[in-house]
Amino acid sequence: MLIQKKFRCIKPEIRVLGIDDGIFIPRAKGLVDIIGVVFRGGRWLDGVMRTEVDVDGIDATDKIASMILESSHYQQLRIVMLNGITFAGFNVVNAQKLYEKVNLPIIIITRDKPNFEEIRKALEGLPYFEERWKAIQSAGDVVEVRVKRDGKPIYMQTVGISEEEAEEIVRRTSTRSNIPEALRVAHIIASGLARFKGRGNI
Repeated sequence: MLIQKKFRCIKPEIRVLGIDDGIFIPRAKGLVDIIGVVFRGGRWLDGVMRTEVDVDGIDATDKIASMILESSHYQQLRIVMLNGITFAGFNVVNAQKLYEKVNLPIIIITRDKPNFEEIRKALEGLPYFEERWKAIQSAGDVVEVRVKRDGKPIYMQTVGISEEEAEEIVRRTSTRSNIPEALRVAHIIASGLARFKGRGNI
């Protein structure tokens, strides 16, 4: 079993991978793009990676792990950030398993505090309910983070890293908004790609 990683010092140019999904039609069958963006700190874009997962499927953990491990950027990465724990609808990432597969700490970021009662109700109607729900629970406690003193809080869950170190990394990498730059840019790319495909350009 992997132990929680500790950083002697958090460098300004720490390599962070931010992951988000594209726009999709809920409950529709098909594949959704998952985009990973590599940033040095919150200022320099170093690379982009891509994979696909099934809408409401159960393959997000394995597909994201493979995307990371097969990337030329893997050896330089220090943190993986997820924009939420569900992708392509309710394709849930098991953060503990992802951490074990890629040997990198996981930080899950959401703009709004997760309502686990509502999430559980939504999952109950899907196959592999128990597996999905256990994956949700594996992400740990939800912690409020204020990136800007006078700004709206965001919410964080962590696996493989202390809350204190994760919070410092989130603050250092949130340079242009109240979420880390790697996640902000991953969202822009994933959304733009989905719109491009939607117009029949691919």
